[in-house]
Amino acid sequence: MELAEKIIPFRDIARWREGLRAAGRSLVVTNGCFDILHAGHVTYLNAARNEGDALLIGLNADASVSRIKGPSRPINCESDRATVLSGLASVDAVTVFAEDDAMALLEVARPDVYVKGGDYTIDTINQPERRLVESQGGRIVILPVVEGRSTTAILERAARR
Repeated sequence: MELAEKIIPFRDIARWREGLRAAGRSLVVTNGCFDILHAGHVTYLNAARNEGDALLIGLNADASVSRIKGPSRPINCESDRATVLSGLASVDAVTVFAEDDAMALLEVARPDVYVKGGDYTIDTINQPERRLVESQGGRIVILPVVEGRSTTAILERAARR
């Protein structure tokens, strides 16, 4: 499969999701900036994929990353970030979304499992996202953080050199 085939325009996610449902495959969704891909991300995404039959990553658009992480971010543009993510064996699809939260993504993707990293708890994740997933019959899974692995730490180390 070509990398570009894994990058699905947001407007096509509902149709892609219906294809999975028709085939009896469960969908895991996670989302984030994934600005500088590192071992923590890869470990997390592999674990997320193991929660179901297919993994969709909702990738924050560049403007969203800037609003969330600050004006010096992202380091890599959304098309580059999507391409890198699509090259991972654990990733079945990537879509870029413009909002700062994942509500619109979750509404159309209707995941069976919504995975968040261990820097969250069930009580600290976005509660409207949680309620939406649960109202659609999905479940929330919190995966442990890979200690010492973060984009912020990488950028801090690079700045000291």
